[in-house]
Amino acid sequence: MPSVSARTTPVLAFPRAMRVEAPSPASGREQDRILLSPPHLTGGELAALSATLDSGWVAPAGPVPEEFAEAIGTVTGFPHVAAVASGTAALHLGYRVLGVAAGDEVWTASLTYVATVAPAVQMGAIPRFLDVTPESWTLDPNLLERELARAARRRALPRAVVPVDLFGQSCALDAITALCDRWGVPVLCDSAESLGATQRGRHAGLGARLAAFSFNGNKIVTAGGGGALASEDKALIDAARHLATQAKEPAPHYQHETTGFSYGLSSILAAVGLAQLAALPARVAARRAIFERYLAGLAGLPGLGFMPEPVWGRSTRWLTAITLDPAAGAPDRETARRALAAAGIEARPVWKPLHLQPVFRTAPRAGGAVAARLFETGLCLPSGSGMSLAQQERVIAALRGLWQG
Repeated sequence: MPSVSARTTPVLAFPRAMRVEAPSPASGREQDRILLSPPHLTGGELAALSATLDSGWVAPAGPVPEEFAEAIGTVTGFPHVAAVASGTAALHLGYRVLGVAAGDEVWTASLTYVATVAPAVQMGAIPRFLDVTPESWTLDPNLLERELARAARRRALPRAVVPVDLFGQSCALDAITALCDRWGVPVLCDSAESLGATQRGRHAGLGARLAAFSFNGNKIVTAGGGGALASEDKALIDAARHLATQAKEPAPHYQHETTGFSYGLSSILAAVGLAQLAALPARVAARRAIFERYLAGLAGLPGLGFMPEPVWGRSTRWLTAITLDPAAGAPDRETARRALAAAGIEARPVWKPLHLQPVFRTAPRAGGAVAARLFETGLCLPSGSGMSLAQQERVIAALRGLWQG
């Protein structure tokens, strides 16, 4: 994260009992460590924060969260957006407004982070995990079609299908929504990792009944936290907003006809997000350029491959993901990860498939071999849009050294 000079940083005066000791300076190795996807500030965040604080709005109220929601709508093409506390909160609200209840099945791609399905499970729903395709690493539409047909014959269709836009790449959403529409199953797209990505010329998630986005600190645009739920259906977003504010009814006293959540986005985080959103095209360009440099710098290494980009989509390359096949002459994934860590470089395996997670050991699934193989061989490389050429050359040199050694 870029440092802020002492001349522009407000000095907070704490009472003596509250004074906080400054941390000791980081070692050279810690300062030089290359992180996977650190926040990349635009330089406008401090002014936006100052203006928001001067306005007196701090809580999840006031004009800034709504301005942020409108800006998200402009970027994504969704006419209705609710800005909320996190991407997970957006997914939870999505499940609620779709009427997911205890005993319902919710289907999703196995190759994803647990937050995709955790809110539904906590509501009592039963997750079912479907495999992904080697061509996109996202939900396999052919497998989905087969499983929907089987479920229809059993009269046991899922309450929702939740495809995932992975590592900056949109799923085959047109195909998925066409299949789900055939059986009347709503689609909630987990687009948390793919702000700025497109599928057949439309923004990731657009075309699903609902789409959820994240502005966590590691995302391509960050508010330091926060999320959004978006839809072309105003009634769904109105219902989500109502639930996000503890489902308070319009009355002079506190009146509730159902229970909701404290999921509003603070004005402080919304101000940061607003300052960041304008930089989205530049951030996408930077991450795609980083991917291209990796592609060129690692060319010719036996057994090393890259996450493919299907012809129907344009990825942000939020994270550059590679695969390492020892049978073809590459080091195994863990050997590479540990070697990078020893060189002060953060890398991370791709998501462990949910059907392999202990918490879901008894959950139903369809397939899973592709996702399992990608977990065994897949590694995410540092991809922050603020990476310098020198930093990227360090990563490339460290990896190439595993073949040369």
